[in-house]
Parts: sequence; C-alpha cells; structure tokens
Amino acid sequence: MRAAVLIMLWLSALAPAAHAADWLSWRKVGDATLTWGPFTLYTSQLRTPDGRYSGPEQDRALIITYKRDIDREDLVDATREQWQALGVPEQEPRSAEWLRMLNALWPDVTPGTQLAFVVHDKQGQFWYRATPAQKTFTPLGPVQSDAFSRNFLAIWLDPRTQYPELRQQLIGGEK
Repeated sequence: MRAAVLIMLWLSALAPAAHAADWLSWRKVGDATLTWGPFTLYTSQLRTPDGRYSGPEQDRALIITYKRDIDREDLVDATREQWQALGVPEQEPRSAEWLRMLNALWPDVTPGTQLAFVVHDKQGQFWYRATPAQKTFTPLGPVQSDAFSRNFLAIWLDPRTQYPELRQQLIGGEK
C-alpha cells in the first residue's frame, strides 16, 4: 500500500511537467513584440495544437519573454488598465479578486523571464521559467476558470485590444 501511495505521489509530481511538454510542442500561430518608445518590453508568441487561431474556444498558449525588469505590481497595474479599457470590471464582478490573486501569484520579472498562460479544455494555467538556462517551465498558481482565462487572454486577443497590431501578428496576420 505504501509503495502504491509513493508511486501516485511521484506520478502526480510528474504531471505538470508532462502537461508543459504538451503545450510546448504546439505549433506557433504568430509572434509579436511590444515596445514603449525606444524600449522593448517583451516578445510574445501564440501557440495552438494545429498552429491556427480560430477563436477563444480553442486550446492556446501565450508565451511572453520579458526584455526588461518589471515589478509584479507594475504587471498587475498593466493588467488592470487593459481590463478597464476592455470593460472587464463592469462585466465581471470577480475582476478585483483576480487582480489580488495575480498580485500574490506573479513574480517580478527580469530580462529573459518567461510567463506563459495556457488554456486547455477552457481552463487556464500560468507557467513560469525564470531564465533561459532553466530547461523547463513550472506551473504557477492554481488552474484558472474559463471566465478568468477568456478575460486574461482578451488583453492580447480580443478585437477591442489596445494593441491591434500585436493581436494581428499573434493570430497569424501580417507584421
């Protein structure tokens, strides 16, 4: 019995790594770079199982590679601003709770840090890789609801995004 419990614990520890390997093998749909004046803030890449973007109902992964030091509070503030521009706080009463969760969950980032958000079966999961030298992504926080996942990725993928050129590039359009 004890051996069975140890095997189950060992297998459950491997499950996040196996899941990360799944989405890392998905095909790239597009990529984009966010600049602010002369500064590059991050590069981003959208992946799906088939390499095509067909809308918010499909499995998808957004991978962001940061090019500058950014405090977690600034990341959360940027998320708040983008959600305000999209009208999320008026439509989703849990948005303030979500922002508090992100503030507790996200790390400060440095050049090379990667944060990914992966949606599989309508539930999202953050993944983290501190440096390019780190070989694998690790899960960051709990699995997120469909509502959170849709609203979070809307920052980049909603037609009303504040960055329509980036959206176009991420979903496979012209650069």
